[in-house]
Amino acid sequence: MAETMSPTIERTVPRILMCAPTFFEVDYVINPWMDGHVHDTSSERSGRQWDALKDTVSRHADVVVQTPVQGLPDMTFCANAGLVFGNTFVPSRFRHAQRRGEEAPDRAWFAHHGFDIVDLPDGMLFEGAGDALFDRGVARRLWLGHGHRSDVAAGPALARLLDVEVLPLTLVDPRYYHLDTCFCPLPDGYTLYFPDAFDAASLDRIEQHVAPALRIAVDAHDAASFACNAVSTGRVVILNRASGDLRARLEAAGFMVIEVALDEFMKAGGAAKCLTLRLDELTNG
Repeated sequence: MAETMSPTIERTVPRILMCAPTFFEVDYVINPWMDGHVHDTSSERSGRQWDALKDTVSRHADVVVQTPVQGLPDMTFCANAGLVFGNTFVPSRFRHAQRRGEEAPDRAWFAHHGFDIVDLPDGMLFEGAGDALFDRGVARRLWLGHGHRSDVAAGPALARLLDVEVLPLTLVDPRYYHLDTCFCPLPDGYTLYFPDAFDAASLDRIEQHVAPALRIAVDAHDAASFACNAVSTGRVVILNRASGDLRARLEAAGFMVIEVALDEFMKAGGAAKCLTLRLDELTNG
């Protein structure tokens, strides 16, 4: 699919960015999933799994493909490029030096495609749509994960820049270092999440803002399978793997669950959501 597009054109299906894993491998350790997997990835297997995910997502969304850059093995996890809201792009500022090389090509891509680049204050760490997830039930509400990668101060800054309500959530388990590894807003206010990844105050915040009937909590097994690291396109939920119980609960809520094996990317700490970035964050679809 051609990369040229206008971010202001109204569309009826989601638009999603992906970046091919041409240079993907585990070159370093910056999260617990990477430990023991340095130079233990297969380019053939990761390419095949990414192709399967792209083909699956393409059946439910318009997929735009970003060109990868040699020497940036984690660039395929394009959820971390930044945050899109309307025609605005807020670039990430990575905590770890190993990923900071992604910032310039990501910024250039969004500028080239007509987005308005809006920066957070200097020195503020923020890892994009890995830690900032728009609610799919309440317009202009953003959930912000912090504690491992993004600064809690990014919350008030994003609220001012985007004129949105920001609800901070403190992440306490280093395995779930980004919010999108343990929390997934779904349409109509449903929320898929792993309670043990959050501190008590954050769990209270989730319970205050998400009705009990709309909360879909996952157990440790599903969390470790990255079930919460899901791509939501309307009533379709695309993920690495879901237990029979979780699948049944999602289906009872009206969702279609599609599994795409992404275990090669889990060696680096990512799965379906990490490999995608919504380009049309204007509505709650």
